[in-house]
Amino acid sequence: MNNFPQIILASKSPRRQELLRLMDIEFRVVLKDVDESYPDHLKPEEIAVYIAEKKARAFDESVVDEIVLTADTIVCIENQILGKPETPGHAVEMLQLLSGRMHRVITGVCLLYKHQYHSFYDVSEVYFGKLTDEEIRSYVNKYQPLDKAGSYGIQERIGLIGIERINGSYTNVVGLPTEKLYRELMNL
Repeated sequence: MNNFPQIILASKSPRRQELLRLMDIEFRVVLKDVDESYPDHLKPEEIAVYIAEKKARAFDESVVDEIVLTADTIVCIENQILGKPETPGHAVEMLQLLSGRMHRVITGVCLLYKHQYHSFYDVSEVYFGKLTDEEIRSYVNKYQPLDKAGSYGIQERIGLIGIERINGSYTNVVGLPTEKLYRELMNL
C-alpha cells in the first residue's frame, strides 16, 4: 500500500480508473471541461504533455493538498496525429490507416501538487498486422470506439487479434504509463 496524499483523477476513462485500482491507489474522479486544442508547432510528445498540463491548470486554484492526476493519450503515425474519431466512418478510416503499419502511442501525464506541475510522457511503438475491412467494420460497429484516440482499445478485440507486437509500455497504450506514474508519485 502507499501513503500518497488524496489523489484526484481528472479523467472519465474507465481504463485509467481500472489501472489505478490495479495499482492499489485510492482516488476519486473529478471532471472539468477543458478545451483540448494546442499550438500547431508542437511535436507529438509536446502535444500530449501540453494537453495534460492544460487539464491540470483547471484545478490549480481549487486544490492544494491533494494530487491532481491528468493525462492525455494520442496516436501518431508518421507525425500525423490521430485523435478521437468524429464518426464511425472516420473510425474505420483511421483503422485502415493503422492496418499493417507501426504507429506510436504517446501519453502525457501531469501531477499537480501544491501548485507545482510534475509532467512527463511515455511513448510505445505499436505494430498492427494487416486487418481486413470486415474485421475493422465489425469492431467499429460492436465497440463504438469514438472515445478512443486512434479509434481502438488495445484491450478490446481489435487489439487482441491485430497487434503483433509492442515496443514499450503496454499500460501506456491502454492510457496511463503506470510504471513511470508510480515512480513519479513516489518522488513527490
